[in-house]
Amino acid sequence: MGRTARKTESPDLGMLAARLLFSLQSELFRRGAELGFGDLRPQYGAVLAYLDEEGSRQTELTRLAGRNKQTIGAILDELEKLGYVSRVPDPADRRARLIVPTARGREWMDLSDGIVADIERRHAAELGAATYAAFRETLQAITEA
Repeated sequence: MGRTARKTESPDLGMLAARLLFSLQSELFRRGAELGFGDLRPQYGAVLAYLDEEGSRQTELTRLAGRNKQTIGAILDELEKLGYVSRVPDPADRRARLIVPTARGREWMDLSDGIVADIERRHAAELGAATYAAFRETLQAITEA
């Protein structure tokens, strides 16, 4: 049996994680586009998934997303041009800037949280609540290890 057949029959953890991510992103951004957010792309999730309603520092977004500073900076530039975030002085430290969602950004955050919750409810219904809860616990343990 060749590698392709082996990987198809028994995908490794990376393949399974990628399939899960791409499936979730595909549905999230497709449904978002249907509701007026067609200008968003999956790579923007590196920022939008972690952005706090009160604002976040770029360094924190970079750390949480596991990306480099330049990548997050480029995504922030694009999101700012699209009207989803703005950069404002951090009241706690004048030298720092906060990335704050605009009204449109908050609208996307609320919508995307609802879509992801809907996807999770669907998976829980398909697998059973206890199985899905155990899956989430295990997946979280693996990603935190």
